[in-house]
Amino acid sequence: MAATGETGLASTGKTGTGAGTAGTARTASTTSTARTHEVSRSTADDMGQDISTALYVVNRYWSSHWRQFFTGRYTRPTVFGGYARGYRRPPVCGGKRLGYQNAFYCRPGDYIAWDLGLMRDGYASGDAWVYLIIAHEWGHAVQARLNAGLVSRAKELQADCLAGAVLYGAAYDGTLRFESGDVEELSDALTELADETPWTDVGDHGNATQRVSSFTQGARYGVYGCLPSS
Repeated sequence: MAATGETGLASTGKTGTGAGTAGTARTASTTSTARTHEVSRSTADDMGQDISTALYVVNRYWSSHWRQFFTGRYTRPTVFGGYARGYRRPPVCGGKRLGYQNAFYCRPGDYIAWDLGLMRDGYASGDAWVYLIIAHEWGHAVQARLNAGLVSRAKELQADCLAGAVLYGAAYDGTLRFESGDVEELSDALTELADETPWTDVGDHGNATQRVSSFTQGARYGVYGCLPSS
C-alpha cells in the first residue's frame, strides 16, 4: 500500500557500525554485520513510514466522511504509538498495563497503542499488515464515539468491517493506493490474527472465515454495511 501522508513517527531501528582493522577476515565480518544493521534500519524506516501513512490515511477518511454517516463532531483518538521491551514501556489502560504482542484501543484513555514486535513480525510478510492493525484499532475508537445501537455485539468483527470500509474508501478517495499483492496480504493477516473458534462472545475476534468475511463486507458496502440492521 502507498500514499502521500504525514510523517512524524520516529524510526524504531537501532544502528550498529564497526571498522575492522585486524585483517581481511575481521573486515569482512564487520562489513557483513554493518550491512545487516543497515538492512534492519531500512526495514524499520520503511515500517515507520507506512505506520505514519496509515495513521494519516485512516484519520483523514474519518474526518472527511464522519458527517456522511453519523451525527455529532468527529474527534481523533490519541496515538500513543509503539512500545517494546528495552525501548518504551506499554501504557496503562484502566489501571492495568497493556501486554506485549498485541495492539489496543484503550477506551478510558481514548488512545491507540501497539507492540512494535507485533508490527515487525507482521510487516515481514507485507506492509498491508500495519494498515490493517491501525484501521482495526481505529475502528474501536469509532465504536466508542457511536450510540450504543450502532455498535454490534460482535465488536471485533465490526472493527474488521470498518477497517475494510476505511481502507477501500480511502483508495476510492485517492488517498491510498493498493499495490500488487496487498489484497492477499490483508487476507493472510486477518487469518493470522484470527481465533481458532468462531465468534460467540463479545470478546472474541472470530475465526479466519468470519474475519475475512467481515473485512470484505466493509470493503464492498462501506461503513453502512458495518452497522447493525434495524
